[in-house]
Amino acid sequence: MAGTSLLALIDDIATLLDDVSVMTKVAAKKTAGVLGDDLALNAEQVSGVKADRELPVVWAVFKGSALNKLILVPAALLISAFIPWLITPLLMLGGAFLCYEGCEKLAHKFFHGNDEGEHAKKLKAVADASVDLVAFEKNKIKGAIRTDFILSAEIIVISLGAVQSATFGVQVAAICTIAVLMTIGVYGLVAGIVKLDDAGLYLAKTDPQASAANARIALGKGILALAPRLMKTLSVVGTLAMFLVGGGILVHGIPGSHDWLHHLQEMAGAVAFAVPLLVNLVGGVIAGAMVLAVVTAIGRLRGAR
Repeated sequence: MAGTSLLALIDDIATLLDDVSVMTKVAAKKTAGVLGDDLALNAEQVSGVKADRELPVVWAVFKGSALNKLILVPAALLISAFIPWLITPLLMLGGAFLCYEGCEKLAHKFFHGNDEGEHAKKLKAVADASVDLVAFEKNKIKGAIRTDFILSAEIIVISLGAVQSATFGVQVAAICTIAVLMTIGVYGLVAGIVKLDDAGLYLAKTDPQASAANARIALGKGILALAPRLMKTLSVVGTLAMFLVGGGILVHGIPGSHDWLHHLQEMAGAVAFAVPLLVNLVGGVIAGAMVLAVVTAIGRLRGAR
């Protein structure tokens, strides 16, 4: 009997772990769209500090991000346990905010110039001896942690919506797993991205007499050429993901949306797979533009007063 009970317990644990694994994969897939922007924003926040301070700054932001998750995860789980009806409105708000962020980035890009001037200002601040670099660095860290709090909240809420149908125990395990994996994964990648140019420079300065010197020098030059393009690519992919994820949340929140999406796919035929992406993208852009217009109007009214 004891052996049978033990086997039953092991089977229950295996089933639970399998459920957690499945729910974690579902949540990770839903939140993957936010990660490109999360990576780009955090890597951009770190840029502008001295090279020897980049990793300490990333570490400080990582600790702030972990603290953000310690606040957000219990709050999300309490909502799921006691007021689950609030999850859908929070998802819709999160989706609208993602679309608004995407439109705000586009508006800044096309109506307020490019980011090269801002980057030049950062470099000038670092080179200026009169600038308090400690305060400058602290401000960068605070700004990055604030940005992380918003993005982390979006990730947690989207994850919670993805695992809403699971039992509470599976929800706890899946949300905690997502929080840990996202924090370690994002800031591990950010650390790698901000040090790419250093790695490229190290390889490019390889002694010509060293073994495989030509290959190492070529690789270093390639990395130096790739690093700025990678940042721009991450930014573009992140913005596109904002509209796709945010628009998808909003579109699926509309009653009856599944039926008319299915009808559109039937009409599209061979390109049916592209219909949801296109609908989410267009819906995200429209929603973001509407929210941006409202926020801008409120800001102008407050400024006038």
